[in-house]
Amino acid sequence: MALPSATSRRRDPTLWRRTLVGYAFISPVVLGLILWTFGPMLASALLSFTDYKLLKPPELVGIDNFIELFTKDRQFLNSLVVTVRYAVMYVIIGQIFALSLAVLLTQKVRGIPLFRTLFYLPVVVPFVASALLWRYLFNKDFGPINAFFEWIGLPAVNWLGSTDWALFSLVLVSVWGGAVSTIIYVAGLQHIPEHLKEAARIDGASNRQTFRHVILPLLTPTIFFSVVTTVIASFQFFVPAYIMTAGGPAKSTYVYNLNLYDKAFKWLEMGYASAMAWVMFAIIIVLTLLIFRTSNRWVHYEGEARS
Repeated sequence: MALPSATSRRRDPTLWRRTLVGYAFISPVVLGLILWTFGPMLASALLSFTDYKLLKPPELVGIDNFIELFTKDRQFLNSLVVTVRYAVMYVIIGQIFALSLAVLLTQKVRGIPLFRTLFYLPVVVPFVASALLWRYLFNKDFGPINAFFEWIGLPAVNWLGSTDWALFSLVLVSVWGGAVSTIIYVAGLQHIPEHLKEAARIDGASNRQTFRHVILPLLTPTIFFSVVTTVIASFQFFVPAYIMTAGGPAKSTYVYNLNLYDKAFKWLEMGYASAMAWVMFAIIIVLTLLIFRTSNRWVHYEGEARS
């Protein structure tokens, strides 16, 4: 909407008052972004070029923090590899599970609103509480999951104490809490016109063929949005790894943000931790841009011409 000209402001004496009221309404959001988002981002950008031990004033060191990250800090690369492994598993398993669950939640059966509410409950539960709950469930000696395995004749699994299972266990926790992706897919499925699915059935398509050739192509914009947000969230993973495994065993769950947390609050290297944060920010930006660049090959919008 075009801004009012000086002439229109002179003609309408109440326009200034309405403009000030509008600015007053948006000022909490704008001030919040400036003070609590852009301000800390600018401060961390400046600190990333300093040696700041928190207990003494920062000293300018230029790009030494970034050079040390890529040339000397072995934990930087190790934690980044762990994060990438987690992100790949979480994005693939999480999207398949969320889409499958969304298909079930869009079926026309009784009690669906109740089931949708129940599946959204993990989002309401605080991260710390859910992490403590899952640590109990995954306990090797008295956890309910291993008790169920032994009851059906399967061997107990050392979920959080084995380098083979610990990271996958954290992926399962994240998938359990991925109700937001399920709700997004439910909305996307409900947006697909019924007449297109009816036309496919009239032409003799089975349910699988209808899903593969009608529903899935029309759902690609929703998949694209969900994948982008999930990739961003997966590289910010922290709370379950901190509470359930503390990075162990043998650093197999030592994700990037846990490494950053240790550098900042255990070793008080705020300047170095700020550099790590901006490196992660750059990685997320690059991955997001790559997904956007490839979207024209597999994302199809309703009504657009397909080659």
